[in-house]
Order: sequence, then C-alpha cells, then structure tokens
Amino acid sequence: MQINIKLFDKDLPVPKYAHEGDAGCDLMSRIDQTIPPGERALIPTGISISIPTGYAGFVQPRSGLALKHGVSLVNTPGLIDSKYRGEIGVILINTDKSEPFEIKKGDKIAQLVVQKVEQAEFNVVEDLDETVRGTGGFGSTGI
Repeated sequence: MQINIKLFDKDLPVPKYAHEGDAGCDLMSRIDQTIPPGERALIPTGISISIPTGYAGFVQPRSGLALKHGVSLVNTPGLIDSKYRGEIGVILINTDKSEPFEIKKGDKIAQLVVQKVEQAEFNVVEDLDETVRGTGGFGSTGI
C-alpha cells in the first residue's frame, strides 16, 4: 500500500518499520518536551498522511517506553480517519510517580498501524440475537 506523507520537519526521517513484517511503524517527536510525573502532553510528530478510504491509522504505545518509563498514550489507540490531513499528534502520559520523562526531537514516541476498516449500517431492532455470552462483560469470565 502506498501512503502519501507530508513532512513538517525535513530533519526527521520518514516513518519506517523496524523489521520486515512489523505491524507498526515508528512515529517520532518533532519537539523537545519534558512531561512531569502524572502529567500528559500533546507531542507533534512532524507528519501528516493521506490514508486511503476504507483504511484508518491507529496510534499505539511503544512497549519499551511503557515498561522502562511508565509512558503510554492517554487515548490508546489514537484514531486517524482516512479524511484527516492535519499533523499527527500523540497524547503521551507519564505514569511514573516521581521521575519526569524527557523527550528529545527525533525520539520514537509511538507506533502507527494502518488497518482496513468497514463502515457499518445500523439497523434499529427491538431485541438482539441470543448468545452464550449474553450481556456478560467487564471481567465476567474471571480474572
């Protein structure tokens, strides 16, 4: 699949996949930023993309940042609709209770996964079909 990309900062590389077959490509920070403990910040990536109709982009956290620094995304996954053409921003949160998290321009801050999506047509009905699971949710199958 070909995706057109606009670079807001020519010093940053075009996003790429670390390994052949990876689902996510790395998104990088366009700025230096410090996120204090327990705080969040919108970090620009320096790119906008043209995702084809029938697909969407999903911005996901990086597991290494989560494990080593307690950094994740507030709205995970972040959704990029096919018609959005603005700069991709990542809302990072520092869950560490005592250490600020330092971001430098060019740091890998998130991953972008592009997936095929469908649009549903919703039909109003009086009752839904019965299933074994039924209305069970929120831990109903145990921990």
